Amino acid sequence: MLKEFRDFIMTGNVVDLAVAVILAGAVGLVVTGFTNDMIMPIVGHFTGGIDFADMKYVLDPAVIGPDGAVANPENAIMYGKWINALINLIIVGFVLFMIVKAYGKVRKKKEAAPAPDPGPSEVDLLKEIRDELRKK
Repeated sequence: MLKEFRDFIMTGNVVDLAVAVILAGAVGLVVTGFTNDMIMPIVGHFTGGIDFADMKYVLDPAVIGPDGAVANPENAIMYGKWINALINLIIVGFVLFMIVKAYGKVRKKKEAAPAPDPGPSEVDLLKEIRDELRKK
């Protein structure tokens, strides 16, 4: 059973999938960094300095105790982080679209070669035999 599992893990498809998952995680980190550090400051500049990551709807405000410490933290819907995640999704989708499009151009489908001439049909061969027999 252990040998079967080892054989399964060592097949090309599983190894390729593992590489793809690790690479996808790395690409996700790069895209998140690109979005947060490059795109969102530009968007914030054109929207009057708004940082989407800080946008939230407070359901319950934080309760501060008499000693100045937070007795009960605020409860808020952080929709700004969700907007950042949507922008990440759009960027990743666009990048994947461009990769697939480029891959399609590089790997053009081979046009089907014309089928070889099948030669005479059975009916044609039988007619030839008949004609030869009539000549005799």
